[in-house]
Amino acid sequence: MVKNFTVCVFCGSSDGNEAVFSKTAFDVGVSLGNAGFNIVYGGGSTGLMGQIADGAISVGADVTGVIPKFLQDVEVGHTGLTRKIVTDDMHTRKRIMYEKADLFLSLPGGIGTFDETIEVLTWLQLNVFSKSLILFNINCYWDSFMEMIENSINTGFYRPRNSNFLSSVDSIQELMLKLKNFDKDELK
Repeated sequence: MVKNFTVCVFCGSSDGNEAVFSKTAFDVGVSLGNAGFNIVYGGGSTGLMGQIADGAISVGADVTGVIPKFLQDVEVGHTGLTRKIVTDDMHTRKRIMYEKADLFLSLPGGIGTFDETIEVLTWLQLNVFSKSLILFNINCYWDSFMEMIENSINTGFYRPRNSNFLSSVDSIQELMLKLKNFDKDELK
């Protein structure tokens, strides 16, 4: 693991309809925190976002929330963070999160999570940065998304510059092993 390594987490501001989503999000936060990773995320206190933050905070992790002014009341900005950055708009929020990240991790979520995940894939294709994206595939949530990306590659519409750009994991153990063995130099 790289010192001061920051994982940017994308996930829903809702809990989803199965308890496994919230429990796994909390446990991912705990595991990342216990392993010494810093976290940057969307800054909310509800749903999977809140669970990730609560889990990481419970073990003393450094957690940065980035939230636009207009969402602070809707998503109820988290009050227990190491630091909170309030932005004027969504674009600035995402840019700050992307800049702070060494690696991206997407858990289940809605359209906002898809937007963030797809924008990262776009920036990877355009070589805006060389970072990896891991999809945490709780209950096969990302299966159809992965099929869509694979189809886009196979039909010549998406051309990733690096074969290590995207991967998926099905368990916290698999995630932590992948992060432990992560090497930024593999992406260059």
